[in-house]
Amino acid sequence: MADEPNLLGEYVRARRELVTPEQAGIPVFGVRRVPGLRREEVALLAGISADYYLRLEQGRDRNPSVQVLEAIARVLRLDDTATAHLLRLGADGPRRHRARPHRRKETVPPSITKLLATLPLPAMVEGRYFDVLAANPLATALSPRFTPGANRLRSLFLDPAEQALHPQWEKSSGGIVAAFREAVGTDTDDPGSSSWSVNSPGQPLFSRLWARHDVQSCGAAPKYLDHPRSAPSISTVSA
Repeated sequence: MADEPNLLGEYVRARRELVTPEQAGIPVFGVRRVPGLRREEVALLAGISADYYLRLEQGRDRNPSVQVLEAIARVLRLDDTATAHLLRLGADGPRRHRARPHRRKETVPPSITKLLATLPLPAMVEGRYFDVLAANPLATALSPRFTPGANRLRSLFLDPAEQALHPQWEKSSGGIVAAFREAVGTDTDDPGSSSWSVNSPGQPLFSRLWARHDVQSCGAAPKYLDHPRSAPSISTVSA
């Protein structure tokens, strides 16, 4: 299993490093050499052996129980969305020799496309990986990147013109990366994702945010753009 991705181990290790001893109620004496919690501290607080937790983090045990994962989630202070992501990673199991199911191409029904055209405000539909699947003329006028075939994540990280539309885009970009991770789930090697090329040495901000393993649901919420013509907010709907 050495050549298989260790998604569960990577996730709990990244989240462990973000929890301070103070948050976990652990007294601190002297200088700590690791960020966040130590492995044995997570194990102790979760009520499991340090050796078992080490095997989980190193990917040598990939079949933890739901109870174990929920205990680890509590120690790592995960919210409901992040806990659900952890359980999904734990349930995914070894991938070797598993055929990936055929993924249906994301499309927008003609009725939705017609509906978008009638709306008096910019609107678009995006797919699982933030590909723009449909957009009305007002959305495209708002930003040329809001057009079918574009990818909202790639545009935000690779296109300076798109970055200029978003107030403090570097601070708010963590939200879209966290939503992207939640959408991808366990399919980190899915070639259907057109956005993976932004995760490269040339994109340090994306790489840094991706390494945090933050997870956030992409719910309906207003998006604010700093448009030179005082554009309104734009609503997006996940397909």
